[in-house]
Amino acid sequence: MSPTITAETIVPAGMSKLVLRSYEGVSYRLVSTKPARDCTPAEIPIIDLEGIHDSLEARKEIAQKLLHSAETIGFFYIKNHGISDETIANTVNKSKEFFSLPVEEKRRAATDISSYGYKGLRERQVNPSNSKDRKENFNFHYKPEFDPTHQGRLSQVPQKVQDHIPKDDIIWEGLSVPGFQDALIAHWTSCLKLARGLIRVVALALDLPESYFDKFTTYPGGDFSVNFYPGHGDEPIQDPDEVGIGAHTDLQILTLLWQDEHKGLQVLDNNNEWMCAPPIPGTLVVNIGDFLMRLTNDRLKSTVHRVIQHGKEDRFSIPFFFGFNFDERLGVIPTCTDEKNPPKYQPSTCGELISRRLALGNRKQQAN
Repeated sequence: MSPTITAETIVPAGMSKLVLRSYEGVSYRLVSTKPARDCTPAEIPIIDLEGIHDSLEARKEIAQKLLHSAETIGFFYIKNHGISDETIANTVNKSKEFFSLPVEEKRRAATDISSYGYKGLRERQVNPSNSKDRKENFNFHYKPEFDPTHQGRLSQVPQKVQDHIPKDDIIWEGLSVPGFQDALIAHWTSCLKLARGLIRVVALALDLPESYFDKFTTYPGGDFSVNFYPGHGDEPIQDPDEVGIGAHTDLQILTLLWQDEHKGLQVLDNNNEWMCAPPIPGTLVVNIGDFLMRLTNDRLKSTVHRVIQHGKEDRFSIPFFFGFNFDERLGVIPTCTDEKNPPKYQPSTCGELISRRLALGNRKQQAN
């Protein structure tokens, strides 16, 4: 068992102390300061989803490959994922138009009542032990009116669901980027469909009925973000420790990530060393989130990761964060416990735990 790391732990040479936030509070971890290396195909493999709509046996084969990666590192690539190149290209092109606008124009898409909409360079700091995040981004969340499964039935959305959907005041209309909203929502819709299919594969991997999670994804968490990391050009790097996004784990169930051709994503391996998850054409990166790790009694791994962008060129990435219905109270999955491995966690809702974690982050930032 690894020794307990506290705020007072002396940091040995060649290591740094990382502050991490979770549903349970703040923890500390010693990580190597060695430069990140590229991951090997065995560490973060590519899983082919071509058979996801074929026979049950084909889906179970995919599920076993997913399970191995989810239990060991919590990251894997997927190919033949069903999101078209055209859909991705439209999002990227419209986003490039948006981020090239003058700052005052982009500010029209900012919001003061939520974390959604536009956020400017270094306006966020995901990890208090890292620099402020050197990125701009635009993000929005799940709304039933965006979800094809609820078209024509919006009047039937339960009030308790409406109460859990985040409120925002994002101004889409009036931005001088025609087609920006349409491109992003089309991409979001494709991600939502893919995520609902993947969680059925996760159910098979956990020896559950394939439809086990379906009732928990009727009005799911579905945050979509476009991240812009400005390149450094020919200017020298002023701060070699500056991050694009600080070290963290993701909050919900699964994250689907598209990244352009420029490196940036780094994953913390089981030896507490950073490794790059480089872009692979035609793939998405998938990682397990905190809530799924909790539901599986820590069987599946939600792994620390970050973005370092020190290249000359601009970098773009598009993550989709998928979660269960925020009001569903869920305990540890029965197939992930036994007499020797009893449940570690009490039942909770995704909404409650996310609120707890975000509140912790707000308190920490206010204290700095």
